[in-house]
Order: sequence, then structure tokens, then C-alpha cells
Amino acid sequence: MHIRLINPNTTPAMTERMGACATRVAAPGTRIRAVQPADGPVSIEGHFDEALAAVGVLDEIRRGEEEGRNGGAGVDAYVIACFGDPGLLAARELTAAPVIGIAEAAFHLATLISTRFSVVTTLGRTVVIAEHLLRAYGFEHHCRKVRAAEIPVLDLEEDADGAFACIAAECRRARDEDGAGAIVLGCGGMADLVDRLRAETGIPVVEGVGAAVKLAEALHGLGLGTSKHGDLAFPRAKAYAGRFSYFGA
Repeated sequence: MHIRLINPNTTPAMTERMGACATRVAAPGTRIRAVQPADGPVSIEGHFDEALAAVGVLDEIRRGEEEGRNGGAGVDAYVIACFGDPGLLAARELTAAPVIGIAEAAFHLATLISTRFSVVTTLGRTVVIAEHLLRAYGFEHHCRKVRAAEIPVLDLEEDADGAFACIAAECRRARDEDGAGAIVLGCGGMADLVDRLRAETGIPVVEGVGAAVKLAEALHGLGLGTSKHGDLAFPRAKAYAGRFSYFGA
């Protein structure tokens, strides 16, 4: 199986780290290819960043589909490795393969192992984005609280020890103050912290990159792909102007 893991930001170190985390949990025979757009924000920390990053996600889906049509290794599933799930539904229109967002994947798995969970994310401004996703995906009543460690995303790369201390403190508060049975990590860049945080808190900690990989493998194994009936059908053929002309018929 071939999974194309898309980091929607443009920081190579984060792409490499998430790819390594995905490979670590993948089943034997699953190949992970971690990619990122050529253009876009170096980190995604708000609605504006997500809007720009969504175009890059769609470009990477298009490239994956074209590679398969041109005799390259076909992509069996895609993972969008940003907790805002930028461009998720639009990406699903472009392919019949499963497309998994890491936030939706993490929420699903958290409900299978606990009756209530809390989310620990990076900045306070992204709390609202996570709350919107919880509501849209139908998980709002499972979530006790969305907490922010108040660290910029790039601190996960540039101040790893300080970032971990802040995240661990919020995870402990989620356990002790929220009564959460599990914690969902609200940033793909936290993927490599999951084992340390489980040891630190003593409760299940779910990170979305691994969750999305395992759900992608499950869907592929069951022969399930994105429905092409209804709103997720392939986009209607039409012309696109200017810089988006390459999306046109």
C-alpha cells in the first residue's frame, strides 16, 4: 500500500519528522511518502494560513493522481497532516482514494478508548478552529476542553524541550482538571511526542498522524474509497483562470 502524507506547511524538518512517525506505525508493506507544497506558510496558525495551505494540499493530491496515471506508483490513500484538516473535502473531490485528515482521525480513535477527551493544541487562536472541527465532525459532546500550550508551531522544531514542557503541563491539567480519559494532540508536529506524553500522564494520548495512517490502511484493506456519488464527485470540467488554469479541463 502507498500512502502519500501531505504536510500542508512548507517546513521540511516537520515533513521529515511526521513521515518518520507515520512509517514507524505503518504496517509491513505500507510505503509512506511524505511531501509538502512548494508554496505556502512555514507554519499553520490561523484561518488565513489554512486558506493558503489548502491550495498546496490540492496541488499535492493532483500530483499524486497524475503520477499514478503516468505509470508511477499509484497512491492508495492520502493523509492531510495538519490538525486544521485544511482543504479536506475539496481534496476528497479530486480522488477516489481515501483522504484522511489527522484531526478527524484522532477524534474518531479517542472516542473508541474513552468516553471523554481533551485536546491540547499550540496557540490560543487555534482553539476556535479545533472547536469548529469538533462541532462539524459531531464530536463536540465527547470533548471536555480544547487547551492551548501557547507555543508557536515552529517552537516544536526550534525549542523542543521548552515546547514539550508546556505541552506536558497542559496534558496533566487536562487529565486532572477536565477529567479527560484521553488526550488528543492538536498539531501534527507533536506526533513524535506521543510516547513521552503517555508516560508523563499515564492515560492514552492520541496523535493524528498515526491515527490517520492506521485508518487509511483499514479503509484500503476493506476496499473502501471516497464516494463519487453526490458532493464528493469529481469536480465538474470547466476552465480556471490565471494561476489556477492547470486545474481546468
